[in-house]
Amino acid sequence: MRALTWHGKRDVRVDTVPDPRIEDPTDVVVRVTTTGLCGSDLHLYEVLGPFLDEGDILGHEPMGIVEEVGPGVTELSAGDRVVVPFNVSCGTCYMCSTGLQSQCETTQVRDQGNGAALFGYTKLYGQVPGGQAEYLRVPFGNTLPIKVPEGPPDDRFVYLSDVLPTAWQAVTYADVPKGGSLAVLGLGPIGDMCTRIARHHGVENVIGIDLVPERLDRARARGITTVDLREHGKELGDVVRGLTGGRGADSVIDAVGMEAHGSPGGKLAHQLTGYLPDAVAAPFMKAAGIDRLGALYSAIDIVRRGGTISLSGVYGGTADPMPMLTMFDKQIQLRMGQANVRRWVPDILPLLTDPNDNGGDPLGVDGFATHRVPLEQAPQAYAMFQRKQDGMVKTLLKPGVVG
Repeated sequence: MRALTWHGKRDVRVDTVPDPRIEDPTDVVVRVTTTGLCGSDLHLYEVLGPFLDEGDILGHEPMGIVEEVGPGVTELSAGDRVVVPFNVSCGTCYMCSTGLQSQCETTQVRDQGNGAALFGYTKLYGQVPGGQAEYLRVPFGNTLPIKVPEGPPDDRFVYLSDVLPTAWQAVTYADVPKGGSLAVLGLGPIGDMCTRIARHHGVENVIGIDLVPERLDRARARGITTVDLREHGKELGDVVRGLTGGRGADSVIDAVGMEAHGSPGGKLAHQLTGYLPDAVAAPFMKAAGIDRLGALYSAIDIVRRGGTISLSGVYGGTADPMPMLTMFDKQIQLRMGQANVRRWVPDILPLLTDPNDNGGDPLGVDGFATHRVPLEQAPQAYAMFQRKQDGMVKTLLKPGVVG
């Protein structure tokens, strides 16, 4: 089969690799019809090389058609249409039964001290072959894949793999009070979807913050109040307080994580780590951290006293400096973590299938992607996405499609 594989920093290629096969009685093999390119994939493209091997298959946002099922699979049949969550979770352990699939006790990557394994996301998360490929082996076929109906295009459902549950959890964790305000830092795919979900939940004062014109335009077109960091970066706190009665936002979502702009020290750490031997770089990245914390510091500044910060952006490292005195003094509540995909599916799926709810698309997922390209052009898409070119916000890759 053809698959997008890692070969080094900013070097990904579409190679011919062995087809996946049934390895466990509850495995299924899915023929991937659509798979997303995620902002966190750029971490692999740029700085997480010490945790990758050449030839690793990337990607964690796939959907497709079940081609083969193991003898222990009773909930799916060949031909079923499914979305594959990015968490590899068993669905039956204590953590999964409490809705914490990202902490699945069956797939926890204990040798790295991490939670549930993830598709296509380094040795830190199990080194499981990813979904930017023509086929994907999916374990736990009775409990992990999300069966979706025929009819609507893949665009309607593919975001159940990551974007929708990640944004839904971020908004839920933000816990915006009735009549309150929400500021969203970063209007990439997750931040953009957070603004849509917040409005769907009835939050009227939603403020979207970014510096990429196309992202700001997308949010503004849906009625979101936007703040352009190119104009207001140095006085962001004052601007947000001016939009929220002088107090600051009741809740803030940091949808940026370690991709934040404007931290020279963090940028230098990113660059230097790329030149270290893997044996040196890996422990350095885990212990010293590679984060650029500008977004988190901004969140702490713009949230009101007693407010809530919800972190959905990915951070790494264990030695990041946190302004604990300020956080304590402001009585900030902080919630974070990988999305528990399966936990939120019962809340989200009806919004994608009810024809009486804005045509079955109240969150605007059918037109959410800005680019759709054949899998064979994935290396060019990675480069374009990393450079934020051509208005690229969300890209869907199409295996088996000729450009």
